[in-house]
Amino acid sequence: MFKTIMPLSAILSLRFLGLFLVLPVLSIYAMSMEGATPLLVGVIVGGYALTQALFQVPFGTISDKIGRKPTLFVGLLIFLIGSVISAMSTDIYMLMVGRFLQGAGAIGAVVTAMISDLVPEEVRGKAMAMMGGTIAISFAVAMGLGPVLGAAYGVDFLFWATAGLAVVAMLLLFTKVPTPPRIRHIYHNTTKTSDIIKDPNLLGMIIINGMQKGLMTVAFVLIPLILTGTPENGGFGWEMSELWMAYLPAMIFGLIAMGPAAVFGEKYNKAKQIFLISIVLFIVAFLLMGFATSATLFVIGVVSFFIGFNMMEPLVQSLISKYAKVHQKGAALGISNSVAYFMTFLGGTFAGLMLDISSPQMIGISLGIVGALWLVWTALKLSNPAKHSHLFKHIDEVDMEKLEALEHDAIAEWYINETENLVIIKYRSDDIEEEAILSKILK
Repeated sequence: MFKTIMPLSAILSLRFLGLFLVLPVLSIYAMSMEGATPLLVGVIVGGYALTQALFQVPFGTISDKIGRKPTLFVGLLIFLIGSVISAMSTDIYMLMVGRFLQGAGAIGAVVTAMISDLVPEEVRGKAMAMMGGTIAISFAVAMGLGPVLGAAYGVDFLFWATAGLAVVAMLLLFTKVPTPPRIRHIYHNTTKTSDIIKDPNLLGMIIINGMQKGLMTVAFVLIPLILTGTPENGGFGWEMSELWMAYLPAMIFGLIAMGPAAVFGEKYNKAKQIFLISIVLFIVAFLLMGFATSATLFVIGVVSFFIGFNMMEPLVQSLISKYAKVHQKGAALGISNSVAYFMTFLGGTFAGLMLDISSPQMIGISLGIVGALWLVWTALKLSNPAKHSHLFKHIDEVDMEKLEALEHDAIAEWYINETENLVIIKYRSDDIEEEAILSKILK
């Protein structure tokens, strides 16, 4: 599994590394451009996510028709073009076009679908966690490198570096990523969006994913603008070259927290508890950033945010794939990612608008209230996923009439992999033994 997943995770992580590299300094850079306003800066910080949300489903559909690899190449090419336009931008609107194009290469759903094609169901949750972990590492690394490289070589250099990362990702695509098989599954049920929304666990994960990504762009509008702002306007007067002093400790503590969070969330099945702790850290972070009277307190708020973000990130995709039934996975991940990208756009726009009409203190209070409501929702509605085992049996050994009639509280679902002629049954081994299931379905 590792050899299969890592090239795909590397491609997605390189793309996110490019996007994340500019985030720590993008609001300062955009604010210095001709025609800039706080609202337009907020749109630029989160703008890539709007086109990501719009193009997730079309890219996924195209990949079903022409294949995963060609679709990934097209997405990376669009991302490359957007990065070059952003690097060459001379005004706020040209930069906006570049950011929108960066997001239009929406390959996240395609990579997720490709992992589903290549990885067996029983280890797919681990594969998703691995992918989430590499994205979280990219995020952390970018927070350390972005301010340093941006201050030394200019923010336009970061966009050129992003274009270079896109080229590396293309090379990996055609040299390291295996061509996925054409797999068609037959299920005994159909997917309805209403079924996904009605499931409290899936709805909770969609909200968690959306809130996490939305708050990320809020943070990346606020952090550099407040730290480099003048004391008269509530800032701390830092230079861009000093931003690493906020992002580096945040990156280090975020990485340290990510490992134990992933272990407790996956191995010990304590994902809900990890999410609750992360939400509390988000609330503390924005209250500190809104009301900090010193740069030290503000940086503590930044560290709190990054710890919460990195604790969540490796678990989000994995938990969605665990809560969803097999025939719902693609739809659930697609809805969740689309909502997350749309919230990313709204987060940047909200932060820019609030800075235009309000104050950091009011933003802190507003986000604290939203965070408290989010915390209560998660505590009441989300449950840790049940642990399941999988039974595999060749279709020729199974009585299809018995299989169609199979019902038991401990059996979550069954489906047929036509390509491999396998019947797969997902069940809770604590409540029913494999032999009992076999007695119900064998010829």
